[in-house]
Formats: sequence, structure tokens, C-alpha cells
Amino acid sequence: MKWIKRGVLATLALALIGGAVFWGKIQDVRALMAYAAIFEPDAIDQNFRTLHKVYPSISIERSGPVAEFENVQQEDIFPATYSYDGQNLSTVDLFEEFHWTGMAVLRDGKLIHQAYARGNTAETSHIEMSVTKSLTSILVGIAHDEGDLPDLDAQVTDFVPELKGTGYDGVTVQQVLDMTSGIRYVEDYDDLDSDIVQTVVATLRGSLDEFSTTIVRQREPGSYNQYASIETQVLAWVLRRATGQKYADYFRDKLWSKIGAEADAQMLVDQEGEPVAFGGANLRLRDLARVGQMVLNGGVSMTGERVVSESWLRQSTTTDTPQSKAGNHDKSDFVLGYKNQWWIPVDRDGNDFTAIGIYGQFLYINPGRGVVIAMNSAYPEYNEKPETELKMVVALQAIAKYVSPDS
Repeated sequence: MKWIKRGVLATLALALIGGAVFWGKIQDVRALMAYAAIFEPDAIDQNFRTLHKVYPSISIERSGPVAEFENVQQEDIFPATYSYDGQNLSTVDLFEEFHWTGMAVLRDGKLIHQAYARGNTAETSHIEMSVTKSLTSILVGIAHDEGDLPDLDAQVTDFVPELKGTGYDGVTVQQVLDMTSGIRYVEDYDDLDSDIVQTVVATLRGSLDEFSTTIVRQREPGSYNQYASIETQVLAWVLRRATGQKYADYFRDKLWSKIGAEADAQMLVDQEGEPVAFGGANLRLRDLARVGQMVLNGGVSMTGERVVSESWLRQSTTTDTPQSKAGNHDKSDFVLGYKNQWWIPVDRDGNDFTAIGIYGQFLYINPGRGVVIAMNSAYPEYNEKPETELKMVVALQAIAKYVSPDS
């Protein structure tokens, strides 16, 4: 979910004024300052729909027939209120606060609502941030289904020996999927030495693979769920080695060519040309909804093609370990549950789950109600008000109940 915080810009400026040299390269500081400016409130809407044009990216081509939606428009999709922390709050007010820029709602595979705001249109390719992690999880599931990655309890270093002697030595693929690897990874955006800021620098100025080799151990693997974006990049490295294919080619052949996408996917890359598997996808909202419908269909796309197994998706949404369970407990650093790069609500409805990207990107799926909600936002206060993410999950649940009350 996490990417970079607007407040880091001020911190970086102070560091420069004080004469600090970040990692010995003033170019790194300049790159981060320019990147942090993307999240300024007066420009964030435009920047989120053009990020793939400003920074190095690649196109992942669509192919085959477009999966057309049957349109059954329902203008009224918002319940008046949603319940959070014992209060009934305005649903419309929350969406306005979130600076939503696009929403597509599917019920039983039909497009019942589609709307765009703040300059976005149906043709906008919007940054999905950490929703990309859940797409990477689907790819790992395909590799598992096809026998290229049969044993999820295999060591990461069996595939990527370059990680021997690092925090990933002795860690299994499943532990990386669940973000229970035990690595030390600080996601403090105001700390210039934090791991997330260094990950951004590696994206902007170097190699994410190389950066992964600098990660160290903090806890016993498998003992604690700690959200760490670099985990997904390591998964992508394992995927490449296990399948013998480039991430982008695998994404195209195994996912994007099968869902009936209407547009190419755009993917941010590091300076070595490696896709940012933890947060770099830029997609049209309806294509994100097509991915969601495929997942809701148990792994079968709207074009009728099997993409990933139903058993993989079932495993990915079953909180079968103490670390993966939702709620306040001592085995995780967040109240939502987490399994195979998907988030699990505290009070589940219809066995629902969601992908979440920072600044308000969501792919919410409610199998019991047959509802998929794809949403883009450009919420400039996202980091300052972390509780709004939890509010939005509850609000999306309320919408699913409202549009499918009899399920």
C-alpha cells in the first residue's frame, strides 16, 4: 500500500539546506525531490494519470477480443451511510474526501456503475500503486499451477542464489508471499535512511534486484507479518528464475492476453528496465475491473479462459496462520488481514477481500454478493490520515451490500 510520502519533500529540502549528502550522491536527492513533488495536492490528479509518461516505463500489449461488459446502469450505488467505529458516517463525504477519480462497479459480471472525476476518463491509464502486488500474486499462482513453482515452502535462495547471506537466506517463497519473511524493512517516509526511501532511490537511479541483496534479517522467518514493498520485488525475481521468462512477458502471456483487456498495461521500470512489480502498474479502470471479475469467477476470465486455479485464489484469501488473520494482535503490524499479497477485512462479508494501493487505489471483490469494485483516487492526505483506508474498506463493503442486498 505504501509508496512515498509528501512530507519527505520538506525533509529532503532541510537535508540539502543543512548540507547533508544523501548516500553520497546529490543526484539521488534531486531525483527524490522531483518524485515527491508528484504528490503535491495541486498536481496529484494529473500526475497519477501521466506517471508512466514521465518516468521510465514499458507497454505490456493486450491481445485477443475485448471482453465487453453488459451495461445495466444503476445510478444510485451509494448507501447514505456506512458504519465505522460505532458511528454512522456519510458515504458520499468519504468519497469526496478521498478525491476519487474513477469507479467501476460490477454485479454478476455486469457493469452497473461507471464514473470518472477530476480530469480522468474511461481512457485514463492510472497508477495502481500496490494493487500491483496482488497482480504479481496471481502470476505466482499461475507458476505454481503450471508446475514451475510447485513447492511454496522452497527456499527463495534456491531460485535466487544472489540472496544468500542476506535477510532472505532461509526464507520460503510462502513467507515472502505473506510478508512474514522477518526482514528488517522500515517504511518511514520522513527518514532519508529508511528502506522504503532507499527502494524508491533504487527504482529511480539503479536496480531493484541489486537493492534486494542489501536487505537484512530482523525476526525469525514466519513469525510476524510486516508490510514491506520489497517482498513483492523478490517474488518477481523468484518468478523470473522459476519460469525462465521475463516478468513483463509472463504478465502479458499469462494474464493480460487472457482477460479481454481493452488497452495495453503500462508498467514503471527501474533503471535496468525491470518492472516495478510492487507498485508500477498503470491501467485503465475497466481493465482492472476485468481482472477483478476473473478473480471473482474463480480464475476464469470474461473471455472464458482459465487464468489461474480456483484453489490458488481460495488459498490466497484464507487466513490460515496467526500472522495472516485480521484484527489487533501481536503477530502483525496492521489491523487488516494479509495473505498472498491480498488484504482481508476485519469483519468479512461474502468472503470478501481487496487489493489496496496507497493514495486510494482499490480492487475490492465480494464473491458472496457477486460484486467487484475497481477504484482510483488521488487522495493527497492519505498518509496523514491512515484511518481513512480502513473507512474506505468498510464503505466498499457497504456499497456491495447496497447493490446486492439479497445475496
